[in-house]
Amino acid sequence: MKTNHISTFTPLSINCRGRLLSLAKPVVMGIINVTDDSFYEGNRMRELHHIVEKAGRHLEEGAAILDLGAQSSRPGATMIGADEELNRLLPAIHAILNKYPEAIISIDTWYAAVAEKTVHAGAGIINDISAGDLDDQMIPTVGKLQVPYIAMHMQGEPATMQSNPQYDDVVRDVLDYLIRKLAICRAAGIKDFIADPGFGFGKTLEHNYSLMANLHLFTDILQTPILTGISRKSMIYKLLDTTPAEALNGTTILNTVALQQGTHILRVHDVKPAVEAVRILDKLNGN
Repeated sequence: MKTNHISTFTPLSINCRGRLLSLAKPVVMGIINVTDDSFYEGNRMRELHHIVEKAGRHLEEGAAILDLGAQSSRPGATMIGADEELNRLLPAIHAILNKYPEAIISIDTWYAAVAEKTVHAGAGIINDISAGDLDDQMIPTVGKLQVPYIAMHMQGEPATMQSNPQYDDVVRDVLDYLIRKLAICRAAGIKDFIADPGFGFGKTLEHNYSLMANLHLFTDILQTPILTGISRKSMIYKLLDTTPAEALNGTTILNTVALQQGTHILRVHDVKPAVEAVRILDKLNGN
């Protein structure tokens, strides 16, 4: 595996509603699931005071971005509509920004209506696991909103994505998909495009590790920031014959590999270990 690759692409910053977030060094995105249906029990919450406490803890531990999601995307999860997402997300955004006005909030949604209303409420990034495939108004809407857009590759839909996923060549197929999405997003006026290969979304264990071993290709070919989200996922706990609750060590190891492969954003449940991995790799690189 190639684990000491130095990317030729270094993004300077992304513009989050007028606030510039530097990506010259990798940053950490802390997950906050505004739901009681997350695959990881330690991240299920609905009460506002718990959400604000979690946000504060993530920020204190070094998170640069807070990623709020109201829809569980685990296989077989119950789907909710845009109205219910907004009922959960808007109070959370207001509560977090009331306590932490400088926080940069990302919204994990595939609904254009949710993207529009949450950005107007103060969110600064849209994180779409469907890259616009589940709502054809998403990409044009984000283009009008002029916020960074995280486009993730997913084969199928959340309810069925793990039902025998197949590829001719997973690295080439996912890259080709993201190249097409980048062109569509640029045409829609999206300036800050962030690519996510979609670990665990319509991929087998072997697919996931092939993508990880070749993650540097995504940075070099797309010439855009790359987000890696492998926190406590089945590619770790199934390989190690453990559980999501016991997958922190494996997560930290893979986050370190992703950093060595040139990723720019680590999306995690556990901010402190990820920030420590960034600091240690930064020191090893002579900074």
